[in-house]
Amino acid sequence: MNEAQERIYAAIAAIPPGRVASYGAIAARAGLPGRARLVGRLLGEVPDGMTLPWFRVLRASGEVALPRGSKGFREQCRLLKAEGVEVKNGRVPLSRFGLDADVDRVLWGMPGF
Repeated sequence: MNEAQERIYAAIAAIPPGRVASYGAIAARAGLPGRARLVGRLLGEVPDGMTLPWFRVLRASGEVALPRGSKGFREQCRLLKAEGVEVKNGRVPLSRFGLDADVDRVLWGMPGF
């Protein structure tokens, strides 16, 4: 495993329960801005024996990337909901459940929270 892979897997592993991150946010946290597709590819190639909270990684829009209605889509939604994450029609409100939601709230005083 190379350094970029290790950093991406570490960034995914660091997503706390009840929070989500986009593929792009994971790439940026791993020091690889603009490499969101690499994050997606590596999620599909997780080494045997490595356990990652893969279900906490979403599209930049907050949508589940797996095909609607697929087994993986249903499993991802189920796992997120089990952690208290709001999922409606396959979408999570990043303003409430994203990794940076608390920082945005503190800095910008987002209304309604």
